[in-house]
Amino acid sequence: MTRPDLTVMGGGVFGLSCAWEAARRGARVRLVECDRIGAGPSGGLVGALAPHVPENWNDKKAFQLDSLLMAQGFWDGVEAASGLPTGYARLGRLQPLADRAAADRARARSAEAAALWQGQAVWQVVPATGAEWEPASPSGLLVHDSLTARISPRQSGTALAAAIRARGGVVEIGQATPEGPVIWATGLAGLLALGNDLGRVVGAGVKGQALALGLDASDQPQIFADGLHIVPHADGTVAIGSTSETEWLDPQATDAQCEALLAKAITILPVLAHGRVLEMWAGVRPRARSRAPMLGPWPGRPGHFIANGGFKIGFGMAPKVAQVMVDLVLDGKDTIPDGFRVEASQ
Repeated sequence: MTRPDLTVMGGGVFGLSCAWEAARRGARVRLVECDRIGAGPSGGLVGALAPHVPENWNDKKAFQLDSLLMAQGFWDGVEAASGLPTGYARLGRLQPLADRAAADRARARSAEAAALWQGQAVWQVVPATGAEWEPASPSGLLVHDSLTARISPRQSGTALAAAIRARGGVVEIGQATPEGPVIWATGLAGLLALGNDLGRVVGAGVKGQALALGLDASDQPQIFADGLHIVPHADGTVAIGSTSETEWLDPQATDAQCEALLAKAITILPVLAHGRVLEMWAGVRPRARSRAPMLGPWPGRPGHFIANGGFKIGFGMAPKVAQVMVDLVLDGKDTIPDGFRVEASQ
């Protein structure tokens, strides 16, 4: 390849998505991953693309909404270019409501969603039916939203890499010196490097554990209850996650906390007891101090940019992150929300 128009460092979902967006627009793209595609948390199991509650609206929620609404077209484009599945499907989500007060709050949010979600999705309170794939609800009521989607983290990473290559981009595994404008999307290592460079803490890692069951519920909605995501995937598995740990000895080790996830999930959705555990997974997710993705120029390094801090919402944010980062780096168009900038981590 001649000198690239853009080098992306990091083969997680932010890096791959930025590289794909640039390649899709006709740029010469080089992506470098030091280990393997999806080596960090982007190679996990859960893949929940779920919106924040539609209230107390802010730039972060608006950005996420844009990204979730872009997702179908974005992932369809990846599949068309690569010829590979991503596991994307927008099948919605169910959440149990504990009591009348919770139901009243949910109905208020339904009105907010009607105003904020542009008529492209609904948030509504519905009666529980007693169906097998339905969480127990003390109030007999559930929230159903039609915006939530799923994705296969591993399939989508493989498909993104193939789509980049199909558009003439280069995907390298190993160590390399970046050329041209550079987007650093290197997860926790990148947050630590940025912090060292700036002389202050800009983020940290949070360990998560998750597991996958062999149980075919591929056409069912996600369940979110008691802080737990239960996500049916197209390959006949159900992902359950995740923990949030700020202290650990081994970042990739699973333990009794992962086993507790399964017990909790079965209490929420008893049909899961029929599934067989296929895999337990652990990894460390990068979280910026602002808790929003960290995007924009690397201070003091002209031509270097940051796309990091996806934490739990990286896959849901990726289409919009890719759009605004490529707009900035290749076209000089800056539409990054102030709360997402590196300066917001102070």
